[in-house]
Amino acid sequence: MATIDFENLRELFPGPDDIPESARLVEPIHQRVSLIDGELKPWDGACKTVLSPVCVRQASGEAEQAEIGSYPVMGETESDAALDAAVRAYDHGRGEWPTMTVAQRIGCMQDFIRLMAARRHEIVNLIMWEIGKSLADSQKEFDRTISYMQDTIAALKELDNSNSRFVIAEGTIGQIRRTPLGVVLCMGPYNYPLNETFATLIPALLMGNTVVFKPPQYGTLLFFPLLEAFRSAFPKGVINTIYAPGAVVVPHMLASGKIDVLALIGSSKVADHLKKQHPKSHRLRAVLGLDAKNAAIVLPDADIDLAVKECLLGTLSFNGQRCTALKMLIVHRSIVDTFIERFTSALSKLKVGMPWEQGVSITPLPGMHRTAYMTQAIDDAKEQGAQVVNEGGGVFCKTLFYPAVVYPVKEGMMLFREEQFGPIIPVMAFDDIETPLEYVITSDHGQQVSIFGTDPAQIGALVDPLVNQVCRVNLNSQCQRGPDVFPFAGRKDSAEGTLSVTDALRAFSIRSMVAAKETDLNKTLLDSMVTNHQSKFVNTGFIF
Repeated sequence: MATIDFENLRELFPGPDDIPESARLVEPIHQRVSLIDGELKPWDGACKTVLSPVCVRQASGEAEQAEIGSYPVMGETESDAALDAAVRAYDHGRGEWPTMTVAQRIGCMQDFIRLMAARRHEIVNLIMWEIGKSLADSQKEFDRTISYMQDTIAALKELDNSNSRFVIAEGTIGQIRRTPLGVVLCMGPYNYPLNETFATLIPALLMGNTVVFKPPQYGTLLFFPLLEAFRSAFPKGVINTIYAPGAVVVPHMLASGKIDVLALIGSSKVADHLKKQHPKSHRLRAVLGLDAKNAAIVLPDADIDLAVKECLLGTLSFNGQRCTALKMLIVHRSIVDTFIERFTSALSKLKVGMPWEQGVSITPLPGMHRTAYMTQAIDDAKEQGAQVVNEGGGVFCKTLFYPAVVYPVKEGMMLFREEQFGPIIPVMAFDDIETPLEYVITSDHGQQVSIFGTDPAQIGALVDPLVNQVCRVNLNSQCQRGPDVFPFAGRKDSAEGTLSVTDALRAFSIRSMVAAKETDLNKTLLDSMVTNHQSKFVNTGFIF
């Protein structure tokens, strides 16, 4: 973009006739059902209008957020019904789902994947319209989610097959398998509403748990095309949906004591509050993906072009709305001016526009409250001596916010410690390597860090303390989650539990065993149970 100002940004919003046919929603989706106890229950109560991040220019010239549908706004009565359905389906571990064989549960999940794949276009379009994610990234999120589900099935087969034998030790015969934990309350984030939600929902289901699922505030409608797939692929009550303000129903459900696992991708403040609501907190398992303030440390011998390329991706992919985004750039003073010059030059070449446009990098934010927060953070930094160092940085129109590079950022500014979760790039300089180390050490967050440099001795000396502060150190590359076979975790306030294809299966299960003394009687007993298939737990079957 040659010029960045309010009028220029407003012109990027389309008129009603400017939206390509292929990108349009066929019609608004007014959802009036929820899935409870295996039925799509009709709803005739209050509903919430869904406004897209995409604004449409009206005849007056004003741009207004497009209305794309609505969904139910329920309350405690409906959340009780969803929770009770999940409790009945689990039935203290005696329900149809938790007592199924692993192969049977895998079969149900494969049915669901087939049904989900058939709705790809519709779901991708809803991701794009509901959260403003580019079409290419929305397609990538859908496809990656399908791959994740298939990889999780493969990992479960391997996990179960490795337990399909008896272990004999000190005169005791045992078979050890992983069993479900109970009822899971699953809540995902808006930035990856499909992928991050399914990163907990799918392993929770595959391990035999039953689920109450509350979709995120932004990215609710995209699950509507999947309700029938959930209903038909799984036994009744195995998955139940609730559409309600989280502050109203989630503490209420936890206070009932009927939730066994809290699976939340969100903020640490919310997680801390929710965990306290459970009457027996030691019984509540938590699988949490929370805040992050990942830093990039750019050393004086770094390949600046490489560092700029990776930091640009790391700070601005999906407008910086990723927990794994780089949210603080700490650059050695000897190269900071050169780095900023090249970084802002590269940023200026990024395409700003609507999600369906080819090659677009910067798209609208979920709502005007986000542009308001970004502006507040920039104003706070300016009042304390920082500057926006790129042309047009911080200019916005409605939901479209042009990225701002802010320098120098220091302790006391909002941007120094707060997770901005948006297109602001704070930069600070350092002279002594202790400065970036101290930043990471004193941070409340401990997810990841990136190091850019070429000296093995210096990088090695940094790696050793940093791996005890964060869960992933990236060398000469941006922070990221994948590949999904790698562990995804965090220290401090950033996470609880580990998510990867295999780790997630373990997170939603516990090791249980059947044991017997090595006597002739017990050998005959176990042999008969296996040969005659008299137990689904005690078996030596192999899943191909």
